[in-house]
Amino acid sequence: MSKLNVDQKTIKDLFQDKRADFLIPDYQRPYAWGESECRTLWDDIFAFAIPDNGRTDFDSNSEYFLGPIVTFKNTDNGKMEVIDGQQRLTTLMLLLRAFYAKFGHMQDKASISTKQNIEKCLWKTDEFGEPNMQELKIDSEVATDEAKEEFLEILRTGDVSKGQKSPYAINYRFFQSCIDAFLDHYPTYFAYLPTRVMNNCILLPIEAESQDTALRIFSTLNDRGKPLSDADIFKAQLYKYYTKLGEKAEFIGKWKDLEALCERTFHPLTGTPMDELFTRYMYYVRAKMGIKSSTTEALRKFYEKDGYALLKERDTFDNLIHLAHFWEDISNQDKDRFSQRVLCRLFVLNYAPNSMWTYFVSVYFMQNKDPDGQLDDDAFYSFLNKITAFIWTYAITNPGVNALRTPVYAEMANIVNDQPVTFSDFKFDASRVEGMLSNFSFNNARPITKSMVAWWAFQNSEQELLSLETTFEIEHIYARNRQDKEKSLKNVKSLDALGNKSLLEKRINIRAADYRFVDKVKYYRGFINSRNQKKEGTRIRELLTMAADRTDFTEADILDRSKRIVSSFMDYLRDNDLTL
Repeated sequence: MSKLNVDQKTIKDLFQDKRADFLIPDYQRPYAWGESECRTLWDDIFAFAIPDNGRTDFDSNSEYFLGPIVTFKNTDNGKMEVIDGQQRLTTLMLLLRAFYAKFGHMQDKASISTKQNIEKCLWKTDEFGEPNMQELKIDSEVATDEAKEEFLEILRTGDVSKGQKSPYAINYRFFQSCIDAFLDHYPTYFAYLPTRVMNNCILLPIEAESQDTALRIFSTLNDRGKPLSDADIFKAQLYKYYTKLGEKAEFIGKWKDLEALCERTFHPLTGTPMDELFTRYMYYVRAKMGIKSSTTEALRKFYEKDGYALLKERDTFDNLIHLAHFWEDISNQDKDRFSQRVLCRLFVLNYAPNSMWTYFVSVYFMQNKDPDGQLDDDAFYSFLNKITAFIWTYAITNPGVNALRTPVYAEMANIVNDQPVTFSDFKFDASRVEGMLSNFSFNNARPITKSMVAWWAFQNSEQELLSLETTFEIEHIYARNRQDKEKSLKNVKSLDALGNKSLLEKRINIRAADYRFVDKVKYYRGFINSRNQKKEGTRIRELLTMAADRTDFTEADILDRSKRIVSSFMDYLRDNDLTL
C-alpha cells in the first residue's frame, strides 16, 4: 500500500519548512489563473483576516482553509513536484512577493518581523536562517509555458513592467493594486494582513511516495478544472527528448499546434483529445510488436515501458502528427484527400456500434500511407467495406466491443505485416446470420440499429454525401403515434422492424415524428411555411423517393423493406468474402 504524509499546515509552516523546494514539473499545464480567481482569493482572505473591515476583533485561533497541495518527492532532483495545487501555490507566492515589495523601507517592529517571515517563505535560507535571494523556494519547468521565467523574475526582483502581459504579470499587478488600496484605507493594519495570511490560512499538503500515487490522489480530489492527463505526462518525456536534441522551441510550437488540432478533431467520451490520439497510435505500435492479446494495457502503462523508450524514438512525434492530420481530414470530409465513395464509407463508419473501427483504420493508415501521407483509393475503399461488413455482423452475432477485439487485433497484426485483411478464422455462416437479422429486435436503444439504417441509406447509389456535423436520428416511417390512433398494424413489433426505420435529420424528425405518412411527405420534401419561410427537406435519398412515389406506407411495405435490407446486407457480406 502506498504511504502518504498528510498534515495540515499554515502557509508559514509549509513555505518556511527547510524541505520546501517546490517544482512545477514540465508535464503540468501553464499557469491559468486570471484576475477573477485572484479577486476571489483576495476578497476571501481579506474578509477572513480583517473581519468586518477591522471593526471586529480577529480570533488568532481561527483558520481559513485554502485547499490541498499534492506533491511527491522526485528522488532524481530532490524537489517536491507539484501535482495538484499549482495554481494556488503560484498565486500565493505572487501575493506574498507583492506584500514584501511594499515593506521596503518600513522600520517599525511589526513590519520588520513580517518582512522577515515573508523572506523565509519565498527564499531558501542558510543554517543561520538568513535568506539567499538567489534561491527561490519554487521553480517551474512547464514545457509549454513560455512565461515561466517571467514568474521567477517577478519573485526575485518584485518588478514588473507595463509591457509584460503574462498571467503572472497581470495577477502580480492586480495584487499590487489591492495592497495599495488596503494600505491607503487601513494603514494601521498593514502588517496584520500578510501575517494573518501566513499564520492562519491553512493548506493541506499531501506528500505521496510516487508520481503515480500523487496523480491518483489528484484525480480523486480534483472536481474542478482539468486533471492531468496521460498526454501531459507524455508531453514531459517528449519535451526532455527534444530539449536534448536542441529542438525545444520547435517541439513546443508543434505540440501546441497538435493540441489545437486534436481539440478540433477528437471528442472522446473519456480522457482528453490528445489521449485519444495516443490511444489510436498505440494500436499501431501494438500491432507492430505482434501483440494480439485481447487484454489492452492502460495507456500510460503502455508508453512508460523501458523509461518511455517509444516516445524517444525519432519517428514517434512525427507519426502522431501525421495520424492527427489524417483524422482531421476525415472529420472535415476533405474531398481533396478522399474520393466521394471513401467519404461515404467513412460517414457510415461514424455510426458504427463501437469505436473499434477508429483503431483499425489508424493501423491501416500508419502502415499503408505513402511518403505524402496518402492512401491508395481502391485499396482503402475495399478495406472500409470489409471492416464495415464484419463489424456490423459481429455486433449481431457476438455483441460487445470486447468480443470484437480478438478478430480485429489479429487483423491489425496482418496489416502491419502487409497481409490482406481476410478475417479467415472468423467468417460467418450465411444462413445463421440471415436468420438472426430477420428475427433481430432493432430497437432504438441498440447502437447497431442506427448503424444498419446508416449503412442502408448509402446502399442507394443516388445518396449524396451527408455532413458529419448534421445530427441524424432514427425515423419511424410508420409513426408510433399513428399506431396508437389507428391500430392498423397486425403485429405491433413491426414498429421496430428494420424496414420501418431510416436516418432522418433531427430538425425534421422533431416535426415529422407524429404525422401520418401522407403528412410526413411534406416534411421529407421541404415546404414554404405561412410566413413564407423555406423549410428544408431531408437529404436522405430513399425518403425523397418515397415522398415522390407513395401516398402511404403500410405494414406490408415495412415487411417488404425489411426483406430488401436483409437481402442487400447478405449480398454485401458475400461480396466482401466474409461468409463460409
